[in-house]
Amino acid sequence: MSLKREIQGVVVQKTGNKTATVLVERRVMHPRYHKFVKRFKKYLVHDENNQATPGDTVIAVECRPLSKRKSFRLKAVVATGVE
Repeated sequence: MSLKREIQGVVVQKTGNKTATVLVERRVMHPRYHKFVKRFKKYLVHDENNQATPGDTVIAVECRPLSKRKSFRLKAVVATGVE
């Protein structure tokens, strides 16, 4: 049995119905300068109940591909954004 990947990030926008765009930030060491730099990637997350709003911090878990770019579904909302 393979383990499902989990990502944690901030919802940057609600894209259509039942879909949220999540920005995931990771810190990696620069190969030459040996400083930590930030790398960002956006994922489309399936939000069945439309409970995530922009600014929320969420956890998403990997699932079967639901569309061309959407292969994560919302697991939990960790913190709500202040707007």
